[in-house]
Amino acid sequence: MAALYILIPVAVVLVALAIWVFFWAVDSGQYDDLDGPAHSILFDEEDPKHKAGIAQADKGREPGKSERE
Repeated sequence: MAALYILIPVAVVLVALAIWVFFWAVDSGQYDDLDGPAHSILFDEEDPKHKAGIAQADKGREPGKSERE
């Protein structure tokens, strides 16, 4: 019974920490582009069509906002 007085607060702190880390990851943009890295390995960086696609994607992005924001 005495162990519960230690384990319950520790569990609550760990859950709160996990929730904080999750919201930090979402807020810092970790989940913004889930498909980009998976698709980028399929294309050659020197391919003109690939560079045109990157330029078009950059054009559609909000002005002044980088990819990592």
